[in-house]
Amino acid sequence: MALSLSELNVFGHCRKYGLSAFQCPHFLFLLMGTLIIVSILLFYAVGSKYIEDPLTVAFITLILACVLLAIAFIITDSFQRLAENARLKTEFVSIVSHQLRSPLSNMKWGLEVLLSGRAGTIETGEAEYLQILKENSSRMHELINDLLVASRIEEGGLTLQKEEFSFKELLSTIVAGFKPWITASNMHLSVEGDENISKINTDPSLLRQVIQNLLDNAIRYGKSTIALRYLKKGKNVYFEVKDDGVGIPKEDQKFIFQRFFRSGNARKHQTEGSGLGLYIAKSMLEKFGGSIGFRSEENKGSTFWFTIPL
Repeated sequence: MALSLSELNVFGHCRKYGLSAFQCPHFLFLLMGTLIIVSILLFYAVGSKYIEDPLTVAFITLILACVLLAIAFIITDSFQRLAENARLKTEFVSIVSHQLRSPLSNMKWGLEVLLSGRAGTIETGEAEYLQILKENSSRMHELINDLLVASRIEEGGLTLQKEEFSFKELLSTIVAGFKPWITASNMHLSVEGDENISKINTDPSLLRQVIQNLLDNAIRYGKSTIALRYLKKGKNVYFEVKDDGVGIPKEDQKFIFQRFFRSGNARKHQTEGSGLGLYIAKSMLEKFGGSIGFRSEENKGSTFWFTIPL
């Protein structure tokens, strides 16, 4: 009995898979079952009017019901298998990412100690190799962090910690952190802002990650200039990142916010990248109650923009 009652908990299953009602196999089966019952009743009513033998009507109705229910079961069972596989994949990524995070952090700490000279003197050649190891461990750490955030988004575990802060100060801090990379890439960065925007009320850490992801992409795939612009539009802050880089091919644009997707020209230009940055940014902005979009032309650059409520 307990099993039967749990199976009837349609919305509980939807929450388990982290799906909306119209993507949830159990809800779809319930909906299709209701439509089948209505269709059978209508057929029986119409058949009774045009077919004299009631047994013939009942027999045809029974066959129709069996066929429709079999089709509904096959379709929803396939959906359920897909949903279960997606859930297991998300759990696997989350578990593996958590397990890798600690040893990577320890390795990064150990490399920093060695490079600092606190563990003893190191030769010039050794320092060069240790620096390479440190840079690669940092990239792995960033990838694992992205995978963990993506898993939290899939599981519905992304929560907002709202507080009031200065948007301008947050942006200045982010830009300062990227300055060495921008300089090393021989790029020019300009920032244009609306002085009327002072305090906003949202989650600063999540907003920081959104801006960092967009700026990171602009540097990776840009050529010489990046322009940041923000202004007030009604009750929202509008922010955009414009670059003069490789752009996005028209045929790839509809996939750009999907997990792990990278356009063909982006892979040629920059081999590194997980394809998670824009997916994470979009998911976070939707959590804010904001929106995101872009304008792009291949070999002429891209402009990514988002809005968030003040």
